[in-house]
Amino acid sequence: MIKEKKEKVIDGLAASLSKSTIIIATDFRGLPANEVVKLRRRFDSIGVEYRVAKNTLTRFAAEKAGKKQLEPLLTGPLAIVFGFDDVVKPAKALREHIRATGSVLKIKGGVLGDRLLTAAEIDVLASMPPKDVLIAQLMGQLTAPIQGLHNVLSAPIRGILNVLQARGRQLEGE
Repeated sequence: MIKEKKEKVIDGLAASLSKSTIIIATDFRGLPANEVVKLRRRFDSIGVEYRVAKNTLTRFAAEKAGKKQLEPLLTGPLAIVFGFDDVVKPAKALREHIRATGSVLKIKGGVLGDRLLTAAEIDVLASMPPKDVLIAQLMGQLTAPIQGLHNVLSAPIRGILNVLQARGRQLEGE
């Protein structure tokens, strides 16, 4: 490659690395080209980038972006998944693709923030519910004590109301 072209690739990779919230390194050895196209289309539809990259250029880009944690994953054929907002979406889409197609694609590991992830940790991440569901569950947990307090405090008033209604029916019956 020409030096200017390499620098352009490094700059593009560094920009993607610095913008991404999660980076997943995959080994695409033996993956047919049509499957790569399907995978890219699937990732494009959810706002995730999938890129085949040379290890040396990725190493330079990782240094430039401050993602040195990625270095142990830069061995063998490398394709990188860049997730930009929800960290669960890319992992889930990758796992679903591998299971649905019986793909030979292998997850090497990844980087979440400043932490290096193993393939098993990415699989666990992929099994988590989406961010919206987690927020809804958290809100349910936060409102549960308030609802319990409301029920406890309103029980005596309900008891008095029931007694008064029963007495009213009793007086109507006489």
